[in-house]
Amino acid sequence: MFLKRFKEKSIQNYLKGVLNAPRSRIHQNKIESVGIILNYDEYNNYDSIRLIFKDLGLKDNRIKFIAFIDDEKSTPNGWDSFFNPKNFGWKGKITNVDLEEFISTKFDALISYYKEDQLELNLVTALSQANFKIGISNRDERLFDFILNIEPQHIQVFQKELVKYLKRLNKI
Repeated sequence: MFLKRFKEKSIQNYLKGVLNAPRSRIHQNKIESVGIILNYDEYNNYDSIRLIFKDLGLKDNRIKFIAFIDDEKSTPNGWDSFFNPKNFGWKGKITNVDLEEFISTKFDALISYYKEDQLELNLVTALSQANFKIGISNRDERLFDFILNIEPQHIQVFQKELVKYLKRLNKI
């Protein structure tokens, strides 16, 4: 228990350093690839999110999901990829190959579709190489370039607002 607290603190310090580091500029390119981070406990219908981007003209192979699962024993079968707290070592070292690949992919947009303030989810969002980061939680505004403050179960509201603002920002 004591070591777990130290490990958590080292990850928090690493996250703080990542968030305080200067970020590169956001490109004005249109969105052609999307990465989506979900908290499985909050929202687990990834087909509804996939449909949003398919309606915008993105192909399935340009949409990549990764889900956070608190307990690795409850891993669903149909997900693209998943990660859990055991996939993080001291100072935020990642031990999951799928997670490493997701973070290093240069998506045009990253959707962090979670409301809960979870250290691991925030770290993955902060480390992502995505150009434009969109979130639905405003707990730490440094994580995102754009925030839609809605509840995860309101997917239709998310879709409507996302499309509206992406059009205004000339991203779609």
